Amino acid sequence: MIDLSSKPHIVGEKVILRPFLDEDIPFIEECLKDPEVFKLTGSTDDYDEDAVVKWYMTRNDQKGRLDLAIVDKGLNVLVGEVVANLYQEEKQSMNFRVLIGPRGRDLGFGTEATGLFMDHLFQNTKLNQLTLSVFDFNPRAKKVYEKAGFIVESIDKQELEFEGEWIDSINMVLTRDNWLKIRKGD
Repeated sequence: MIDLSSKPHIVGEKVILRPFLDEDIPFIEECLKDPEVFKLTGSTDDYDEDAVVKWYMTRNDQKGRLDLAIVDKGLNVLVGEVVANLYQEEKQSMNFRVLIGPRGRDLGFGTEATGLFMDHLFQNTKLNQLTLSVFDFNPRAKKVYEKAGFIVESIDKQELEFEGEWIDSINMVLTRDNWLKIRKGD
């Protein structure tokens, strides 16, 4: 079992990763309602505001997962989230995802948040690997993940239909060993 009940406050050069606050709700809603986020995450159009508020107000109480707000350090405004969830004890593995809304794009926030989050997880847990899936039409995210050390493990062909076109889902993995190599600059 993994215990992630302690929610960190991690300060980087550009972003702060921290537990969610009540005042974050309008900003996380802005992220979730953004057409680009909607597309790149393969979301459906059944947005339920009450469910979203309830979801984010319970993230800090979770013990088996870690959900943190990504905050623009200069403006002190939520611009996204990083999440580790779906713990698999036999592999000492968790799923990773990052979401950056319109206020945080193309500023290096996703790259820095990913690196800070990876460092925290591998330094403070016994996780052996992190996994993720990214749609093939999201080159910005793929670049961030590759820079962090994730490598392609498999491809799920035609996983998502978007505007009449079938999109592949790329499954990636970051092992503790590869994370250590990246940190050492190998």
